Amino acid sequence: MSKKDTCEVYCYDEEKVNRIQAQLQKEDIAKITKLFKALADENRSKACYALCVDEELCVCDIANIIGSSVATASHHLRSLHKQGIVKYRKEGKLAFYSLKDKQVKQLILTGLTYRQEVNMNV
Repeated sequence: MSKKDTCEVYCYDEEKVNRIQAQLQKEDIAKITKLFKALADENRSKACYALCVDEELCVCDIANIIGSSVATASHHLRSLHKQGIVKYRKEGKLAFYSLKDKQVKQLILTGLTYRQEVNMNV
């Protein structure tokens, strides 16, 4: 870090700090962290993106889309399911996955839009 990007004198606004700390205690930041951590893996992000494009895909479809084995795709999908990002249903011997809600799709698409805008402004 250079001196240009840090305060040269330690002081803080106690009222702001206390107000924001109180708000922070009301929010469940740990759940948001887990959500972003789950999406931080490239294969899991690819699987979620695929489910944004097509509402429901079987594990075999997702494995082929992300270029992995069925076992690896299943592992990633189980992880996403544990985090409440995807849901699944069984049809005979096939397991079909979909995004749990529209907010996840919006989050993925917003992230892509953000990256495109940042790349355009660089």
